[in-house]
Amino acid sequence: MLSRRTICTILHRQSLRLVVTLFFFGIIKSTCAQDIHFSQFYQSPFNLNPGLTGQFSGAYRFIANQRTQWRSVTLPYTTFGMSADANQLELPDGFLNSKNGKTFETRLNTGLSLYNDKAGDSRFKTTIFNIALGKELKIGNNQRERISAGLMIGLTSMKIDYSALQYDNQWNGFMYDPNLNSGEQFARSSRGYFNFNLGATYFNTRDKNHELVIGSSWMNIGNPEQSFFDDGYVKLDSRFIFHGAYKFQIKNQWLAQPMVLAMFQGTYQVINFGGLAHYIVSDDAWFSRSVYAGVFGRARDAGYIIAGIHYDAWDVGISYDINTSNLKPASSGKGGFEISAVYIIQKAPKTIPVKVCPQFM
Repeated sequence: MLSRRTICTILHRQSLRLVVTLFFFGIIKSTCAQDIHFSQFYQSPFNLNPGLTGQFSGAYRFIANQRTQWRSVTLPYTTFGMSADANQLELPDGFLNSKNGKTFETRLNTGLSLYNDKAGDSRFKTTIFNIALGKELKIGNNQRERISAGLMIGLTSMKIDYSALQYDNQWNGFMYDPNLNSGEQFARSSRGYFNFNLGATYFNTRDKNHELVIGSSWMNIGNPEQSFFDDGYVKLDSRFIFHGAYKFQIKNQWLAQPMVLAMFQGTYQVINFGGLAHYIVSDDAWFSRSVYAGVFGRARDAGYIIAGIHYDAWDVGISYDINTSNLKPASSGKGGFEISAVYIIQKAPKTIPVKVCPQFM
């Protein structure tokens, strides 16, 4: 026979667990109309602006992003992303083009990206696959200024595991029994949709140590349906993005790079501001090496610190968020850990055919 005190303790624990579960299920239901985003937004171009496709010095770029957050509150939210893009993609001889012994320059920047996000006790999973095309336009005869416009088409799949949740009907009077019927009916556990995004970016580049970048994009143009209850009125709001960065030399081997990002999606808004300081160790053509660090703020939500290293073809950064929002009492200020890695393959030098004449001629 359980004592009254023991029963009260069990009821308190089960009630607390139910409240926390419903709270985060409510977060999932209310924020399913928001996109994923990274603190190191400048290392996730496909999630920021299609106009950034292929905008780097090299032939091919590969990017990986990973973020973990809310570990101290509930099951950790994890986000993983991979992307690859090409600067003015060249097709091999005979591949989707006429065979004439030469490569075919498309003059288009192309890219692919894949994002996977898992959130909360319900293991709410979002998988996004994007294809992007970009076109670079020079401004007059000025070699310093250019505009890059881009289009991105995506396919998104969302899934939720209702069996991982707990309900009040599963309390048998003495304890929680997962074998009891929850009494809940759900219309669906998955949903998929296509998405369309546009963007453009302005570049003013004096040299590799002095560059101004200003961009804007319009994401989720079609406002696809998001509801798992077939409501019809829960749609993915359009996301409008404005971003800017300016890199300039301070003194000798030091560079500064202030940045700002503003995103508006329905009733939500995110404003990031801060900057990086770069220390150049080596600036040779084949040995470009530097270290960097910075501090950023996300208005009414968090502050975060960043550190990284640029080593030849690699650029690796880590960051940590310190939570300052209303969730701080539950999170104890612990936010999210994030890591990014970028690898760039340089363009092969073009060879010019030369006729070799015998020495006796």
